[in-house]
Amino acid sequence: MGKYIKKLKEKDVGSIGIGAMIVFIAMVLVAGIAASVLIQTSTTLESQAMATGQETTAEVSSGLEVVNIEGVKNGSYITLLAITVRARAGSADIDLAETVIELSDSETKNFLTYDDTTYTAPGGVDGNVFTFSNYTETGTQFSIIVLEDADSSCQSASAAVINSGDYVVLGVNTSACFSGGLSPRDDVWGLVLPEEGSPGVINFKCPASFTDTVFEL
Repeated sequence: MGKYIKKLKEKDVGSIGIGAMIVFIAMVLVAGIAASVLIQTSTTLESQAMATGQETTAEVSSGLEVVNIEGVKNGSYITLLAITVRARAGSADIDLAETVIELSDSETKNFLTYDDTTYTAPGGVDGNVFTFSNYTETGTQFSIIVLEDADSSCQSASAAVINSGDYVVLGVNTSACFSGGLSPRDDVWGLVLPEEGSPGVINFKCPASFTDTVFEL
């Protein structure tokens, strides 16, 4: 009887060992799968973090700066705007063909895109930046007048790209945008929105009376 009980105990011990081995193998498999998922997830997060970091750096370091805004009077209204812009310090190349101007007089809001039929190359200004032929006739587009482009990056209507050192006038026909033009005391605000980077800010109030022909706004 004693021998029989001893054999049962040996079998029991063997069964427990096999069960423990099965559990151990299962744990190893689960741990391997979990490790694989964690590695894949960390790789995805790393790639996404790098892409986000690059986009954030470009957004902060790139952009347009509005240097000056001038307008010309025709009758009782300011009918043309010359918005001089340049690339911010350290900015990457900016394609003006993909730039949008947002402009409002607090009653009407306009979004203007580039009109490549009204492009004026460097040296094309005959001494008067407000020559009407340099401006678009519509209220939904803006023209480009290149003032300075040392590296020839903005030498044609189809390649309107600016970078460090370039100065360009964005011409807006306000008579088409605002039903005749801008009146005295009009508050005007807006943004010059590049494809990538910080926008240039437009913010001015028209003079109380238009006593001159050209105004710095």
